[in-house]
Amino acid sequence: MLRFSALLFMSLQPFTLLFSQSVVNTLHNLSAGGPGSVKASSESQVCIFCHTPHNSSPKAPLWNRPDPGGNYTLYSSSTAEASPGQPTGSSLLCLSCHDGTIALGNVLSRNNTIGFQSGVTTMPTGTTNLTTDLSDDHPLSFTYSSALAAADGELADPASLTGPVKLENGKMQCTSCHDPHENVLGDFLVASTRDSELCLHCHDKAFWSTAAAHRISNAGWDVSGNDPWFHTPYTTVSENACENCHNPHNAGGSERLMNFQAEEDNCLICHDGSVASTDIKALLTRPEIHDVFAYSSSHDPYEANVVSTRHVECQDCHNPHASRNSTANAPAANGFLLGVKGVDTDGNAVTTIQYEYELCYRCHADSPDKPGSPTGRQIEQSNVRLEFDLTNPSFHPIEGPGKNGNVPSLISPLTESSIIFCTDCHASNGSGAPSGPHGSIYPQILKYNYSTIDGKSVYNPFDFELCFQCHSETVIFNNDDVGRDVHEQHLKENTESGLTTCNVCHDPHGVSSSQGSPTANSHLINFDLSVVSSNEDGQLRFEDTGLFEGECYLSCHGEDHDRAHYKN
Repeated sequence: MLRFSALLFMSLQPFTLLFSQSVVNTLHNLSAGGPGSVKASSESQVCIFCHTPHNSSPKAPLWNRPDPGGNYTLYSSSTAEASPGQPTGSSLLCLSCHDGTIALGNVLSRNNTIGFQSGVTTMPTGTTNLTTDLSDDHPLSFTYSSALAAADGELADPASLTGPVKLENGKMQCTSCHDPHENVLGDFLVASTRDSELCLHCHDKAFWSTAAAHRISNAGWDVSGNDPWFHTPYTTVSENACENCHNPHNAGGSERLMNFQAEEDNCLICHDGSVASTDIKALLTRPEIHDVFAYSSSHDPYEANVVSTRHVECQDCHNPHASRNSTANAPAANGFLLGVKGVDTDGNAVTTIQYEYELCYRCHADSPDKPGSPTGRQIEQSNVRLEFDLTNPSFHPIEGPGKNGNVPSLISPLTESSIIFCTDCHASNGSGAPSGPHGSIYPQILKYNYSTIDGKSVYNPFDFELCFQCHSETVIFNNDDVGRDVHEQHLKENTESGLTTCNVCHDPHGVSSSQGSPTANSHLINFDLSVVSSNEDGQLRFEDTGLFEGECYLSCHGEDHDRAHYKN
C-alpha cells in the first residue's frame, strides 16, 4: 500500500509545483514514522491523510478529508480592493486540517478515525492552527484579475505570475504561496521570504525602491527590549522587509495584517534604539508630544487629506514603504516624509507632498478639529496655512522668503531670502534629537525654550532661547536698526509690573491678510490680549510709520500708550 501511495503522490503534479523533496521528509508526513511531533500512533501510510484512490471527496485531487462545512470570518480592510469569499478549492482542503475543527485522523477512506500520539486530535493550538477566524490571515479564494490589479494600483498584473507563485483557476489560494508537498524553504513556501521575495511577486508597493529604508537597511536587533522579528528567521531590516511590520498569518492587527494591533507598536518595537539608531519611543515619554498612544485604529490610508477628527499616528506623517534617510533644503520635504499626503498653500489636497509644511497643514490648517492657538491674540487665527500665506502683511518664512528686506539681527547663514522649516521651531528638544516633532520638554513641542510668562523680574536669555537661534541677542540689544531701545525697555528694564516677552507683541507664525494690514501687523505684531488692552481712548493698535519706527496705541502693564513712538 505504501508503494501505491507513493505512485498516487507522484500523479498529483497538476496540484503542486515540481518538487525536489519528498513529502515523506516533511511535517505533512503524519504517519507514525513522520519527522514531526504531531503524528499517528500506528498508521504507516503517508498520503492517506490527504488523498485516497477511491471514494474521495468530490474535489480534486482525490481528496480524503471531509469538507469543513463551516463559515469563516474573512479578512477585511479599507485598503483591499479584492473581495474574499468563503474559502474554495485547495484552500478549503488545507483548512480541513488547519482550522482546527476536524480531527487530523478523520479521513474518508477509514471507518474509524486514525489515532494520534500524545492525545492529539485536531491541529494543536499554535501558528499552524488558523481557526475559523481568517480575518488575521492573508486573504484567499478571491479572483486575482488584471482589473483587480489596475483598481488596486499596487498589485502586479496576474499575467506576470509566471514564476513560483501561481493562481488556481484565476484565484489566489493557499497553494499560491505554499506547496504542501515540499518544505525546502520552510513553512512549505514556494519562494523565499528573505527580502520579501515571495511578497514582491504580487505586491508592487509605490516607493518601495532601492532607496526605501525598510528595504535596504542592514540594521540588526541589539537584543534589548522585545524581539521585533519574533515570527521570522531573519536578523536585519532588509532581510525582513515586509515582515518588519506585517505577518501574513495570525497577525496581531488584522486590518492590513500588522504585527501588532496598536499602530505605534509596529514602529516603536524597532524605533526604540534597539534597531533604528534613534530612540523615538523615549522621545514620546516627554511632557509635550504628538501623542500616538492616545488614539487607536484612527488612522486610515484612505482618509481625507484634511483630517476631520483629530488623531495622530506614526503613519500620518511617515510612509513606511517610502521613508528614507535623506535631507532637503527648506521648504522641500525630506526623505523621512516621502510618500505622504498633504494640503498645499491654497488648501488643495496633494497626493504626495513636495514641501514639509503641506504635511503640517493636514491637521493644523483647515481641519475642523485642529488645535487652538496657545495665545489669545488681538487677531485670532488657528489656521496656520492662513498665517504663513505669502500675501500676509508679515509671516515667518515657511512657504517662501519673508517680506522684510532688512533684518540685521539674522544670524549667518540666514539672510532675508532664507526659508525655514516648521521643524526648525517645532521638534524634539536636545542635542542630537531627530528633527521631527516627536517629543519635547517645551510647550507646543518646541525645540528650544520660548517663555510666554509675563511679568518676570529678571531678564534671562534662556527665556528666548528659541528666538536667539536665528536672531542675534547681541544685535537686538545693541543695534539701533532693530529697535534697540524698545527691546531693551520691554525685555530687560525692570519695571514695577515686571518684564514682558517677545510673545506679548509678536505672533510667531504670522497674521492673515484677510484680518491684518501692512501698517498694523508688520513685523509679526499681533498683541497678546492677556497682557495688552485698549487705552483710555479705546484704541488698541500698532502703526508702522517707516523703517525701524512705529507707534503704539494701547494699555500695557497698567501704562497707557497714546501714540507711544519708537524710533532709533
